[in-house]
Amino acid sequence: MNVTLAVKQYISKMIESSGPGMKVLLMDKETTSIVSVVYTQSEILQKEVYLFERIDSQNRESMKHLKAICYLRPTKENVVHLIQELRNPKYSVYFIYFSNVISKSEVKALAEADEQEVVAEVQEFYGDFIAVNPHLFSLNLQGVSKGRSWDPSMLHRCTQGLTSVLLALKKCPMIRYQLSSDMSKRLAESVKQIITKEYELFDFRKTEVPPLLLILDRSDDSITPLLNQWTYQAMVHELLGLNNNRIDLSRVPGINKDLREVVLSAENDEFYANNLYLNFGEIGTNIKNLMEDFQKKRPKGQQKLESISDMKAFVDNYPQFKKMSGTVSKHVTVVGELSRLVAERQLMEVSEVEQELACQNDHSSAQQNVRRLLQNPRLSELDAVRLVILYALRYERHSNSILPALMDELSRKGVSERLRKMVQCVVEYGGKRVRGSDLITANDAVAITKQFFKGLKGVENVYTQHQPLLHDTVDQLIKGRLKDSQFPYLGASTLRDRPQDIIVFIIGGATYEEALTVYNLNRSTPGVRIVLGGSSIHNTRSFLEEVMSSTGHSGDRALASGRYSNRR
Repeated sequence: MNVTLAVKQYISKMIESSGPGMKVLLMDKETTSIVSVVYTQSEILQKEVYLFERIDSQNRESMKHLKAICYLRPTKENVVHLIQELRNPKYSVYFIYFSNVISKSEVKALAEADEQEVVAEVQEFYGDFIAVNPHLFSLNLQGVSKGRSWDPSMLHRCTQGLTSVLLALKKCPMIRYQLSSDMSKRLAESVKQIITKEYELFDFRKTEVPPLLLILDRSDDSITPLLNQWTYQAMVHELLGLNNNRIDLSRVPGINKDLREVVLSAENDEFYANNLYLNFGEIGTNIKNLMEDFQKKRPKGQQKLESISDMKAFVDNYPQFKKMSGTVSKHVTVVGELSRLVAERQLMEVSEVEQELACQNDHSSAQQNVRRLLQNPRLSELDAVRLVILYALRYERHSNSILPALMDELSRKGVSERLRKMVQCVVEYGGKRVRGSDLITANDAVAITKQFFKGLKGVENVYTQHQPLLHDTVDQLIKGRLKDSQFPYLGASTLRDRPQDIIVFIIGGATYEEALTVYNLNRSTPGVRIVLGGSSIHNTRSFLEEVMSSTGHSGDRALASGRYSNRR
């Protein structure tokens, strides 16, 4: 159950199938992303792939000495581009791989266009998703719903992405979905329809316990994507933005031109792989240790590394160190920028209040703390709105709610109308009326007891008290206690044994905090393998865009959309 490995194996197989000789890799916009997150360009170069081209590029040169490996989504546009390509081939031979199911009529159209007989192979390789981490995948889709209903093209694309994950992992699962979400049921039915239609593809060796696909809706937990994060990968995405493992650092003050865009990939960056889920304090210590190890090899000019700025100065002063360890200079830059933002936006103070709003039920303390922070001139607009949204979700129906006063405070602070509108939009999207879960109020004896014991034990870290709703949902699922009345099975059959292979998909986007939860559950539950996926991977900004789109308030900024279609 490793999505990264599944995609890597597909790509290796494609390249090896074409045999020895110089090759060009012909892709579309989406498959370019799919490949780039699992392989570096230098790794693919070692496999004799010397050129990377887009199928929709108009000015490609004819290079008859190259073999073409085409890796494309089976969209109508790509089929049209391929037909044009085959009528006037620029390369000697074509190995065509579609990332999902392609119709027989489209294969026939390609065969008819191949008058020069340059096509050696047409196959389906089901890598139709972004493998972010071994247990985390995304479809990079923003704005999947219109109100409580699917945008039809997005339903189609999510169905394709999800069935491709199942085929890549060789799983034919039983399906459970969140009853309170009509979108979850629609997606479950749509996936089941494909499994039934393509039954030969899903004819895998039966396991003793069938795999399970659990489909959830983001609106059931709007708190998790709103919280500041303190583990490395999640924090980078929240403060800097991770897009297909790339970070844009061009706006960082005084940034070196080589570091304007950096790649953070656990596949080929050992430091990142080892620190992905560690908290911010531990990362700083680990970078310091790494650099001190190097300094030991340089007895001259010893200097103490006490702060992030000392480390940055050290990297700048030793060009050969920089050359030897681009990795370290990259991480020092990233951690340095995170550190600057934490201080500038006073995020430790902000985060402490966020955690209180997310995890505790003390209205008197919460209202005082939110008011106090809103009066701080250094509080950013985004953080101000985030705090008010968390307050609105937590105390939505509290008899002494001060939400109108907090909204007035946002106005006085000069927060834009669009941002202020987001408070109501998030409550509309994920408020009590919508949720099928007990996200906020523990109203049964078991939950109250659990909270009581949690309170007795104390909290290891005030900044990481919060656990996503997903933790309880999957934990209950593993223990066989997830209620059928809230998460019914699609169809008549049910799972009698404890599930072993679980694929969870969140409509409306997953988060890196939830990925950390799944990582920890995988480590702590022997014999259970969990993979998490989402229509996207959110930070606060992208989540608010998703909400605005869903509630019909999307602003001027165009939302990223996917193209829709795919097979193995």
